[in-house]
Amino acid sequence: MDKNQMLNYMSSMLKNMPQDWVNLTTHRLDIYDEKLAKTQFLDQFENLVKNNDSSLEALNELPTAFDYIRLGHPLSCILEWLIANLHGQHADNVISFSSNVVPILAVLRKNLLEGKQTRLVHMGDLPANFDAEIIQKVYGYQFELIQVDELNDLAEFEGSTFFISEENNLCQFELSSQIDFFINIHDKLGSVLFVNGKHNSHYISEIQHVRRRETIAMTPANCLEALSTLLEQWSTTPPINIEEKKKAVLNTIQNITGSSCKAVVGSSGLSIQYAIVMGLIHHAIDTHPRKEIRIVVPPNCYGGTNDQARRVAACLKNVSVMDLPVDGDNDMVQSTELVLEQIAKDDAVPYIIAEIPTNPRVEVPDLDLLRDALAKTRYSGIGKPAVEPVFILDQTFCPNVHFLRNEDILSEIQTISYVSGSKFPSGGKCTAGYALSNNKANHLMDYIESHLLLCDNEATDLQYEILAKQMPSMTQRIHDAYLNTRDFVNFIMSSLPEANINFVSEELANQGFTPSVFSLDLPTKGNTAEEQEAYKRNLNLKLINLMINEIPHESKYCVSYGQLKGCYWTIPATSTQGTTKEGDKDYIVRVALAPDLDLDRHKKVFSEFVANI
Repeated sequence: MDKNQMLNYMSSMLKNMPQDWVNLTTHRLDIYDEKLAKTQFLDQFENLVKNNDSSLEALNELPTAFDYIRLGHPLSCILEWLIANLHGQHADNVISFSSNVVPILAVLRKNLLEGKQTRLVHMGDLPANFDAEIIQKVYGYQFELIQVDELNDLAEFEGSTFFISEENNLCQFELSSQIDFFINIHDKLGSVLFVNGKHNSHYISEIQHVRRRETIAMTPANCLEALSTLLEQWSTTPPINIEEKKKAVLNTIQNITGSSCKAVVGSSGLSIQYAIVMGLIHHAIDTHPRKEIRIVVPPNCYGGTNDQARRVAACLKNVSVMDLPVDGDNDMVQSTELVLEQIAKDDAVPYIIAEIPTNPRVEVPDLDLLRDALAKTRYSGIGKPAVEPVFILDQTFCPNVHFLRNEDILSEIQTISYVSGSKFPSGGKCTAGYALSNNKANHLMDYIESHLLLCDNEATDLQYEILAKQMPSMTQRIHDAYLNTRDFVNFIMSSLPEANINFVSEELANQGFTPSVFSLDLPTKGNTAEEQEAYKRNLNLKLINLMINEIPHESKYCVSYGQLKGCYWTIPATSTQGTTKEGDKDYIVRVALAPDLDLDRHKKVFSEFVANI
């Protein structure tokens, strides 16, 4: 297919595409094979291109591309595929980002670990938030900055050459063998990174992993605008009053949490978490120079949290990760006590990341004892006062619970709370997340905000608009979803009493902990532990597949939570805990219910499952 035919097809495709490609964070979850996500989508898309079939029906049957739009989605895949084909390259070589800075950091990270030099070449200005001094000081990345008038002015270089260009047309690249990495940046849409040459192909998976863990792909709306600009099909989307929407979101966050401290809003929950971690490391470098830094993380928590912390530690000699066992036979309070005693003995700086309730076992620790463990006065091995911990609380399961007010239980602990916005805040309509602190930790928020902005990971204008619309109804949706979940849990307990269900007690619910997710340990059989485990894992899949097949319009296979409609099923060990050590994985069923679903139908199908065990 020649260039004109390809562009004509794209024009038709944009007119006919499913609206879910733009409006949802996930599309066709019922057609999803995680291992084949992008390749399966593009293989089938290419068949449509070859057959010149751009009908809505055909496009709607394409499988999910990547997941949660953080790593990618249909429009980012198509944008990358089109740019690559226009330049005679493979689609894997083109990677889009919402951020203008993180793609540069991705290459710098890879070269740091490989001991390879990097020069960043630019003709015009660097990205507005790019702070070379902070990147070298806090992130540990080393590079040389070179401004040139012409690329021909470049001398030979033993290392990677990265060319930075600000472009209105993100899709146009002038490739040169002198350049290993090209990036086109746009102040509103994001950026497109071009990995040039086979000798650099080993960077691709590492760059994509940075996109998965520390930022997001270019958003669907911005990919659509980039494609429309290329095809000269400019949309007439009305402009967003960003200052008004941003003010509304920040005020709503303060109203929900009861904190008077300023909130920050990022492009995703992991973008926010990355800003928290790097901001705290920066604060430690300034305040506790030469001290070791310990990031304490539950080993079985959401894979992104666990993996991101270890990735940061891999780049910095003075940062290490310690495990905080919190679920099942482990007690968060006891684990906190043990790790803080060890960190104090080592005279290190403690940062503790934990979820309350925990994921996936949905447990809440004794908060009085947790406060006491965090507040306890400790001394180093040589008798000096230990550095006070910062408690980084992932409140995604229960963003309505008050932890940050002056009268709350953690008021005397340096506490930062953050929430993944793809869950209850947006109801699944965008990935943006937010963070804020109590008064005790308010002095840390400027550091966190500075790294959110340095990485160009603030929420997009559209994300702010979505949150401004969705967040005012959040507490009511949390309440309604909890009632559905309690009803379903009670039904399962009565119809399959042999199952072990992890969910909050009525007592905890009365205290405000009203999640709408529970974990289900199905009964098993077998003569050996191996047989019993294999039987249970097979039964897990049998239940999930039955629910999805029987109720495809509502039951989905996804890690989602806090959506507006439906019921979401997953096995943490093979989804959220993808990078978790095998011994810490949970091969159980995790179920999340929305405020709007046909609960009677779900009960009926579950009864059919029980009858056929």
